[in-house]
Order: sequence, then structure tokens, then C-alpha cells
Amino acid sequence: MSHPRHRLDARIHTPVRFSLMAALAATGEAEFKVLRETLEVSESLLSQHVRVLDEAGYVHVRKGYVGKRPRTWLSLTRAGTDAFEEHCEALRVISTTPVGALNEPASEPQGPVPASCDSA
Repeated sequence: MSHPRHRLDARIHTPVRFSLMAALAATGEAEFKVLRETLEVSESLLSQHVRVLDEAGYVHVRKGYVGKRPRTWLSLTRAGTDAFEEHCEALRVISTTPVGALNEPASEPQGPVPASCDSA
């Protein structure tokens, strides 16, 4: 069995992208400005990370207006939801598998689920 770190998705693994994916997984759809404030990042940094996730097919970007003001909303695509769940599962396996257990016959890891991936 190869180490579960090989199942981590580099497009999700950076702290800002992971936080963005987690927020969208928990929320559904969120306005760009609210996400920017929640994640405590600049508009340009969030835009760069959204672009990576959008190009990967993980995030749906919807543009519209509230009154005369332009707004952008983000949500996970089905592929994004699946990728995030797989990424969290890999983190769960990494964080709950004792040393040496990966060399034993396949079995379910025991132990608590990390709070960072509970909602996945």
C-alpha cells in the first residue's frame, strides 16, 4: 500500500485553497466578499486561488448584480465536492494510522477524526 499522502490533491492542499473548499463545502454558495473577509486574505490572493480551483473544475463562479452593484458567488462543483472529500479522507487516514500500519494488510484506521475534516 502506498502512503496516503499520494492521494492529497496539490490543487486543494494549500492553506487558503483548503480553507476555501472547506467553507464552500460547509456553506454551499457564498459571495466572494464574504469569503475574502472570512478567510482573511486580499482580493487579489483569493482571486488567484479561485482561478486555480476554477481551472481544475472544482469551483463554479457565478456573476450577477445586487441592484446595480456587481457580485460574484462561488460554489463547489460535483467534481470539487468529490475531490475535497477524497482529500479529507487522505488526511484522515494520515492522521489516524499508526506508524507501521501502512505495511500491514489493509484495514480501517482507528482513532478520532480530525476536527478539520469532520464536515467533509
